[in-house]
Amino acid sequence: MATAQASTAPAAPAAAPQTSSNGANGNRPKRPNPGGNNRSWKQKKTKREKNITEGSSEEVLRYDIEALLESRRSEADTPADGEATETQEALPAEGTETEVEVLDLSSTGDGLAMRPGSDQVYVVPFTVPGDVAKVKVFRHLRRENQTVADFISIVEPSPLRDDSRIQCKYFGTCGGCQFQMLDYAEQLRRKRRIVDKAFQNFANLPAELVPAILDTIGSPLQYGYRTKLTPHFDGPPGFRPHKRNKGPKAQFEKCPDIGFMRKGQRKVMDIEDCPIGTDVVRLGMRRERERMQKEFGDYQRGATILLRENTQRHSVDASGDDAAPSADNLPPFTIRNDSEFGIDIKTCETDSKSTTHEYIRDHHFTNPAGSFFQNNNSILPVFTDYIKQHVLPPSSSPSDIKYLIDAYSGSGLFTITLASVFQHSTGIDIAADSIASARQNASLNGLGEDRCKFIAADAGELFKSVTYNPDETTVILDPPRKGCDADFLGQLRRFGPKRVVYVSCNVHTQARDVGVLVRGEGEGKRYEIESLRGFDFFPQTGHVEGVAVLNRVDN
Repeated sequence: MATAQASTAPAAPAAAPQTSSNGANGNRPKRPNPGGNNRSWKQKKTKREKNITEGSSEEVLRYDIEALLESRRSEADTPADGEATETQEALPAEGTETEVEVLDLSSTGDGLAMRPGSDQVYVVPFTVPGDVAKVKVFRHLRRENQTVADFISIVEPSPLRDDSRIQCKYFGTCGGCQFQMLDYAEQLRRKRRIVDKAFQNFANLPAELVPAILDTIGSPLQYGYRTKLTPHFDGPPGFRPHKRNKGPKAQFEKCPDIGFMRKGQRKVMDIEDCPIGTDVVRLGMRRERERMQKEFGDYQRGATILLRENTQRHSVDASGDDAAPSADNLPPFTIRNDSEFGIDIKTCETDSKSTTHEYIRDHHFTNPAGSFFQNNNSILPVFTDYIKQHVLPPSSSPSDIKYLIDAYSGSGLFTITLASVFQHSTGIDIAADSIASARQNASLNGLGEDRCKFIAADAGELFKSVTYNPDETTVILDPPRKGCDADFLGQLRRFGPKRVVYVSCNVHTQARDVGVLVRGEGEGKRYEIESLRGFDFFPQTGHVEGVAVLNRVDN
């Protein structure tokens, strides 16, 4: 697949479509059943369908497509799946161009478009509702009423589109960003809707158990926010990973393309600069590209280049003096930032094993450069303040909560930033190296074991070594994208903490897991949802971080 640069078509922004104030409808949408065949979806699964996992982008897209088709059928009063004609619609040949109207925006960030009189949904990147776009058909998935298409150009722009907002010359080709043409307030409205749809489709809860989704909290920086980028390059022509030890080694004859994947392709496109990276990360990208121009001959295979912001903070004494180098005396590829907390000297680290430093206000964190830490530092003060305000019940409610369990604690972000709220806190993780970083970070922030501790626990016994009274405990969860497994949720419900705060980078698996806690089936406690909200950690993209606050039901 290949994509082309979007055309410029400024227009005034318009509001997002109204969504239900409830986050669920009590029933998961039916699976697509094109062509009127009454056989169940499970009986018809192809190899591709079997590889679709719960909460994956493929499944999210399937729900969005089916919802669009259902709404179109309702508007047109046409037969449902089981009553439709068996006649197969004539579709444009793969590889040909056609025009489509974009009717909705999927939670994956792609536009969902249709042709007049058609029941086929075209998935078109870099478009927004109201666009009429020229696309190139890549592949039809008839069984799913879905066509994968490449964006070519805008024929008629949507009122939501203003291409003068686009700040990256690679937008429309690079697979990284989807929303640069949208007003930022509109991006936040769209992300609220993503959270709303996640709980409709994955929580499996009746609407009355899901409160209205709160407005998404935006990032202070919409560009220049990413503290970590990982551009990469492919191996030399003729390189085959499974044959790298046989025969003569492939060699680069020139510097390879260094950047990110083209949208819809397994091919790296050359990218000189990425405007969502922080200033020093962008400097590091320029430095590494210059280095590769000289050293590409040393590589026999592709590689990923780590670019991670590193901050060294210098204090300022009462007289206003500091030991930091002046702005005119900085080493190359270095930036100085003055803040209320001191003078920050920022560099870009490329060695994954080196230690990097990061600050959230006056909290100090160190991590191996290649390890996970939130990549948008600008939103972390707002985000951690919000979590701090919600780890305890509202002030109007009496609370005996004294303890915090930070499951999936990583290097201690929540345990450390929330320590002042609790008598004692425990961070739990199955990764010993994360626990080692967390203990070091606790020490850096003046927290001894009398205030918090960290435990490397076996996944099957995460709560076994915790002695807190669950009636006096909040548990905070921040699992990977796949969410929590059934065993962990069972452990959590059997422990039964008074309050749970669930943070997730995948609101769809979060909704699934929250549904398990709220339904409360089987052994253990059940919970009710107090609030649901998104945080925009990744402006210009379709990603949204979710925060769900839950209370134990005791009656």
